[in-house]
Amino acid sequence: MFPELFSIGDFTVHGYGFMIMLGAIVAYFYISRSAKKDLDIEPDKIQTLAIIIIVAAFVGGKVFFYFEDPGYYFHPMSNMFKNFRTGFVFYGSLLFVIPTVVWYFRKQKWPVWPLMDRLAIAATMLHAFGRMGCFMAGCCHGLPTDVAWGVTFTNPDSMADPLNTALHPTQLYEVFMISMIGLFLVQLSRRKKFEGQVFLVYIMLYAVGRGIVEIFRGDIRRGFIIEDILSHSQFISLIIIAVAIGAYYQLNRKTN
Repeated sequence: MFPELFSIGDFTVHGYGFMIMLGAIVAYFYISRSAKKDLDIEPDKIQTLAIIIIVAAFVGGKVFFYFEDPGYYFHPMSNMFKNFRTGFVFYGSLLFVIPTVVWYFRKQKWPVWPLMDRLAIAATMLHAFGRMGCFMAGCCHGLPTDVAWGVTFTNPDSMADPLNTALHPTQLYEVFMISMIGLFLVQLSRRKKFEGQVFLVYIMLYAVGRGIVEIFRGDIRRGFIIEDILSHSQFISLIIIAVAIGAYYQLNRKTN
């Protein structure tokens, strides 16, 4: 829709990057306020955490993106730097961020699970804004459709393919899904039975929702484990759900 918002000289503000920035700001203020209020962690240390998360998310998102088509990005490797500011895989970011923040929490001697619960809620804020950015850029688009709410991308700079054809607005499907998950997590956090419950519920709900949204996704370059049946993202979702269920069972049992 709006791949580029505006330009000042040679400086261009892209819709995707702008929405990511807004989401990061909202998520930072939430986690900073929550950590200070509930865990007595100073905001300046949360700033360091935010930088670590951004770096880990960038690296993980890019690594998974490159491995969607390694034949192209690694031969020659100069292709890795084409459109460097775009092209990220959320699951790559998530799977890099989780061990990174756990390492940092333990290094700082902070309570891991209480912080992971708060980080889950912050993640839904950032992710929802990020998916709006995807909608503006046209990436992560859906299949052609004749449903009344199909969206047609016409901007030649859009990443949607094909242009001038109504597509499932899968980006908006995820915005709605993630927002609902976020609201549910806020309510759950007020009556949770054990530390870590909010985080584990978050990744389970998102994995289920993402698996469903994948049915309508049209960017087939992501690839499949089983052609036209099980995509890479759906396969990762199944693994995440299984691991999360196991962890949920173990943590819940310790509280009973």
